Amino acid sequence: MTALAALETSAGFSDDAIQTLSASFTRLLADMFALYLKTKNFHWHISGPHFRDYHLLLDDQGEQIFATTDAIAERVRKIGGTTIRSIGHIARCQRLRDNDEADVRPADMLEELRKDNEFLVTNMRETHALCDKNGDLAGASLLENWIDEGEQRVWFLFETTKYGG
Repeated sequence: MTALAALETSAGFSDDAIQTLSASFTRLLADMFALYLKTKNFHWHISGPHFRDYHLLLDDQGEQIFATTDAIAERVRKIGGTTIRSIGHIARCQRLRDNDEADVRPADMLEELRKDNEFLVTNMRETHALCDKNGDLAGASLLENWIDEGEQRVWFLFETTKYGG
């Protein structure tokens, strides 16, 4: 039944391409959820003299990150694959490290998010290369926009912390 469902939803990709692309997009999706939750965690817990600016920046970035999640999962389904099914599945697939610390300095929060976004951009570029290799033009096109958004988040976080936050 699963193979039949994959054939019915396939966009003409080989089984190997579906597996490769689905796995890469699923890891990316898990990382996006992990980054979203870390961004919201820091948004909720940031404090200090720049509270309002940082709070709003992280809220904007969190919304942007979350907005990609549905499109990533739907891309996997469109090509005939399956993706994230639970929080546990996210935990097994994510490459970004969580931060459960009770007290994190604002500058450290922003620096950690900058590094996480850089990591995510690198992984989006790798997924883009897989899309190119497998002829997934639509997946590559989506990734190009997300890469640009990720680079903007990195830039904003870099400029915010440039002189010590």
